[in-house]
Amino acid sequence: MKRRDFLKTTGILAGTGLVSNLGVARGAQVKGDDLIKVALVGCGGRGRGAVGDRLSANDNIKIVAIADAFENNAKSAAEAFAAMENDKIDLGDNIFWGFDAYKKAIDCCDQVLIATTPGFRPIHYKYAIEQGKHVFMEKPCCVDARGYRSLMETNKLADEKGLTVVVGFQRHYEPQYQQMIEKINEGAIGDVMYTRVYWNGDGIWERGRQENDSEMMYQMRNWYHFIWLCGDGICEQHCHNIDVGNWIHSKGDLKNSHPVKVNAMGGRQVRSFPRFKNSGHRYDHYVAEFTYADGSQMFSQCRHQGNTWSNVSETVYGTKGMGGPGWLNDREGNSVWRIDREANNVPGPYQYEHHKQAEFIRNGIKNNDGWHAANSTFTSIFARMAAQSGKELNWDDAVANGHDEFPYDAVMSWELDPPVMPDTTAPVQPSANDIIYENSVAMPGIWKWD
Repeated sequence: MKRRDFLKTTGILAGTGLVSNLGVARGAQVKGDDLIKVALVGCGGRGRGAVGDRLSANDNIKIVAIADAFENNAKSAAEAFAAMENDKIDLGDNIFWGFDAYKKAIDCCDQVLIATTPGFRPIHYKYAIEQGKHVFMEKPCCVDARGYRSLMETNKLADEKGLTVVVGFQRHYEPQYQQMIEKINEGAIGDVMYTRVYWNGDGIWERGRQENDSEMMYQMRNWYHFIWLCGDGICEQHCHNIDVGNWIHSKGDLKNSHPVKVNAMGGRQVRSFPRFKNSGHRYDHYVAEFTYADGSQMFSQCRHQGNTWSNVSETVYGTKGMGGPGWLNDREGNSVWRIDREANNVPGPYQYEHHKQAEFIRNGIKNNDGWHAANSTFTSIFARMAAQSGKELNWDDAVANGHDEFPYDAVMSWELDPPVMPDTTAPVQPSANDIIYENSVAMPGIWKWD
């Protein structure tokens, strides 16, 4: 079942008593054919898709709890799961909503699927690992330096507890990528000089305001358009390609794979007022140049602008050749390696990462994607900070001194003001019906990254 198969839901569950907790599951150290109790935190399209992907592993599991900040999301997901009539889904009364609902769901399970808005993920990941749960977490994993530092501390704890962590950088579970990088590390195209990575496309969804929405509700429904929730497009989507670049440049040391320096440019040409209203304060394009400790470089582009050149890809250039997922050529264009697709017939990567995690858990195999996932997420943030400020940045300085985007101690009520609020003053004076955020758009040379 594909990731998006659960998007169509209708109606609201009737009745009360949906928020009771039926008790805490036994410890997460599950092996063999023992039942694995699974909870979902984040009931949007990605979360519902993750449940389908987890069920596709076809091992001995029960989906026993779900949670979402929005009551209607939790209830509609529960209804959608009930309609599947799958005996591996048995939620009972474990349907939770609210800002602390994640704790209630995690307390019920052995393994948690975290598919919440990116800004919340460091908090949810930390709680899950502290409670001794195996974790599948969607990418990106944070939106700022503080979130990155939290992820790295939680990764240490996960290793100490022997917990399995898989993150939705699914290219790590595709043979065409795995074998390409293995061949590169063996010297098939010589020393890596540079990579080019792209995520250029038309754009992303935008949800209108609902009647009686508070500003917090509106922004969380439209989380992609607010950096404190999403990290911007370079973080949310382009992180996939940046992650592959880090992987290629890692020389096999995936745990420590990241650049040491970046300069970048970006802006907001298309999505700005008055062409777009209610469109947040994010940029719509970025270009970045990363430098690694060995002097090799990664050149990066991402864009959300309609009717423009689209490209989602990764290419590597070495002293003896070049290549991409599934292929490598020498400098004359002759094939050095091609993947044998028939011999590598595995489930799609969205499913296969869940199949592999089930194998890791049941066989006690150590696996922690949290390390490279945190580095790749922050590599994207690193470039965003450089573009917004107009400064060339050093990795260690950015990690230590980058300012908070997410209000870690202050998002506990729908009535609180989010860190970004609609404009009320010039330079762009909105009319009575316009809700815009132009004053919050970062201006290079003025915006401070630290």
